[in-house]
Amino acid sequence: MRQAKITRNTSETSISVDVNLDGTGVYDVETGVGFFDHMLEQLARHSLMDITVRAKGDLHIDDHHTVEDTGIALGQAMVQALGDKRGIVRYGACLLPMDDALVRAALDLSGRPYLVWNVDMPSAKIGTFDTELVREFFQALSTHGGITLHVDALHGINSHHIAEATFKAVARALHDALENDPRKADAVPSTKGTL
Repeated sequence: MRQAKITRNTSETSISVDVNLDGTGVYDVETGVGFFDHMLEQLARHSLMDITVRAKGDLHIDDHHTVEDTGIALGQAMVQALGDKRGIVRYGACLLPMDDALVRAALDLSGRPYLVWNVDMPSAKIGTFDTELVREFFQALSTHGGITLHVDALHGINSHHIAEATFKAVARALHDALENDPRKADAVPSTKGTL
């Protein structure tokens, strides 16, 4: 089974993340940030990764450290669970509609982190959640997960819909990239022989 657990403790946050890449989308998430919990649940459900997150952060300051450090820990857990990436499809993409929002995500589990982010949020907040933290999460996930990630919001007038479509689109792209390739189950998907 492709599973991993990462614990990250700093002066700002204490985070534990468990992932099972061969799961069914089961989630158990508690970060203290309601909207972020909802987004992580979408990530699990639509990628079919099982994800457990326990995060305690300096929420008296703001949500930034909790969101970013959760992205770091989740990325590290994915890398550990993937091992040498033998047999994975590697690439994934999704064009995902959610009401007014249409978001495209494409990614490569290349080991080379890079984020291209073309997502404008119409509002600065969704409830009490700073919308700029959506990008911060994906920057951390991309960097520490070794993911080349392109995200483009093609349409959207509602920040909640845009943010949720972003998490769902990335989740669906991850679902495809993490799948085992039945035609090359014994090979690393690269002509270099390593990722």
